[in-house]
Amino acid sequence: MYWESIVMVSGVFALIYGAMNANSVLSLGCGNAKMQEIAAAIQEGASAYLNRQYKAIAAVGVVILVLVGVFIGAIQAVGFLLGATLSALAGYVGMNISVRANVRTAEAAKSCLDDALSVAYRSGAITGFMVVGLGLLGISIYYFCLRCYAGSERMISESLISMGLGASLISIFARLGGGIFTKGADVGADLVGKIEAGIPEDDPRNPAVIADNVGDNVGDCAGMAADLFETYIVTISATMVLAGISFNGVPRDQLMIYPLVISGICIIGSILGTFFVKLGKDQNVMQAMYRGLFAAVIFSAFLMCMVTYKMFGDGAVFWTEGMGIFSLYDLMICACVGLMVTLLLVFVTEYYTSYSYEPVVSIARASETGHGTNIIQGLAVSMESTAVPVVIICIGIVISYLQAGLYGIAVSATSMLALAGIIITIDAYGPITDNAGGIAEMSGLPEKIREVTDKLDAVGNTTKAVTKGYAIGSAGLASLVLFSAYTKDIAHYFPGLSPVFDLGDPYVVVGLFVGGLLPYLFGAFGMKAVGRAGGAIVVEVRRQFSTIKGIMTGKAKPDYKTAVDILTKSAIREMIVPSLLPVLAPPALYVIIGMLGGGEAGLKSVGAMLMGTILTGIFLAISMTSGGGAWDNAKKYIENGNLGGKGSAAHKAAITGDTVGDPYKDTAGPAINPMIKITNIVAILLLAALAKLM
Repeated sequence: MYWESIVMVSGVFALIYGAMNANSVLSLGCGNAKMQEIAAAIQEGASAYLNRQYKAIAAVGVVILVLVGVFIGAIQAVGFLLGATLSALAGYVGMNISVRANVRTAEAAKSCLDDALSVAYRSGAITGFMVVGLGLLGISIYYFCLRCYAGSERMISESLISMGLGASLISIFARLGGGIFTKGADVGADLVGKIEAGIPEDDPRNPAVIADNVGDNVGDCAGMAADLFETYIVTISATMVLAGISFNGVPRDQLMIYPLVISGICIIGSILGTFFVKLGKDQNVMQAMYRGLFAAVIFSAFLMCMVTYKMFGDGAVFWTEGMGIFSLYDLMICACVGLMVTLLLVFVTEYYTSYSYEPVVSIARASETGHGTNIIQGLAVSMESTAVPVVIICIGIVISYLQAGLYGIAVSATSMLALAGIIITIDAYGPITDNAGGIAEMSGLPEKIREVTDKLDAVGNTTKAVTKGYAIGSAGLASLVLFSAYTKDIAHYFPGLSPVFDLGDPYVVVGLFVGGLLPYLFGAFGMKAVGRAGGAIVVEVRRQFSTIKGIMTGKAKPDYKTAVDILTKSAIREMIVPSLLPVLAPPALYVIIGMLGGGEAGLKSVGAMLMGTILTGIFLAISMTSGGGAWDNAKKYIENGNLGGKGSAAHKAAITGDTVGDPYKDTAGPAINPMIKITNIVAILLLAALAKLM
């Protein structure tokens, strides 16, 4: 029970650290009456949206819960329910902290940049460590109970995968619904407010401005919290499942619990890293963030190597069919590879999305010659941004595989996600500072305070982008592990079958094409949904500008609630169909191909579909998130006084590019991450259901 205790203590420690930060932040002042009024409106809108969204998700979740219980088993259904509940709770924690920290960050900005950074970062740490604490405790307690009461190793594996499905289902709805809400508001507010009316961003005269701030919380904070919670759970579960079905004898139990131990140890390393986030003499906020991340990686690497040595002992050697022989030192290398891949993905994503580097500046320069050239250059940067991250992922896969086979790849993916606490901290910082700037603008605080919040917000745009790159990269590795579990499960459930994914087989080719299509179709649904939601807000803002006399002079107050209500209804309505696409695709393809070519053909086609989804999904998600971030910061670069500054022709072209990039980076792109994993998870559970029916 020694290692189990370490895991549990680490999870509890994460929750305590989050609670301590919450107590510290929430005890701070909330500013003047106007600031509190605006913050209350944002809180009300965010809570109303999330409550209605989760009611809609619950209706779908109950149906899937029943299907899992009937076709797979009651214990597995408990896992699904646990994963869904904890994922929803992670979203609630993220949103509720963000909508209370924003006004406190704005108030701290009255003092100095250092104080405002401290409040925003500690607020992000509440979400970050609450999420990993809930995740680690949830999966570890469930696994320890399963080990005591479940009937077989196979039931344990199915239950862990079912837990991943529950977390993924909430994540895809939260990501997609929140993205539709926030970008519908952002697009509508920018098109009418900035371009048509010529008023600044976050101007209180804009009827969509409260909805825009609400969207930052339900999309970027609640959505990202649920997303990375799901990726965290799925990656750990997939690694444990792979160990359970690949190893025999005494080492299997240790290798199954190893990903839990890695995750627990890295929580400690990440907490230590947060204490290194301090502004230097250069007052560079991004460098302060990186100091904390570097420290977390160094502490985590040291602790993982030490724990691996202690856990397995010197000279420990493992063997399994298809993976060869590897030692504890190979496991150490795999774990450190995951940490290095994380750092490299962060740096590369920053290069393509920060206005300190050429890709973003090139988009800004292209804006000088018009809207069209801005779009052309932005698309070029978005496509180019996929190259280096994919090469990094490939190198990580090869090194890990050479050390410890498929299990080595799984360990690398686990160590990547083990840093989720500090990564979510960096991400949650973004919407908090964005809202802080909005509150400062709408409440009429002095320009010097807005300068402080703008510095924080500029870094927040980049941190939101780099964490999305991290989430997508880790999802790619996790999905590869899930695909390996799928192929091994075929051999377990159907001993007479050993499907070969041969490109000369038409059913395999069909599966590849269908799988490659899914991310594009899913992305199209998300983009069109934002277009419709944004269009509705454009109409509403124009209506209020023309019918409510005195808005532009500040004598009349806009109707903020109507804009929030329009977006709430639109987001909930629009998120259902695309979110069900990855749930329905594997069984639908199996049935169709199975009717034409038999059961084995159906299984091969579904497996090929998983490969196609992983392949195109990673490229499309990276392209969308990095390209959208680059468009956003190209606009910010011009707004900082470059190339004519605010109100110039280049600025208007950059706003158009940002409008295109918004649904790229905050709706369709990030939601592809859980979509890839849901497709793989459903395929694995489909095998279990078919085996029970036959």
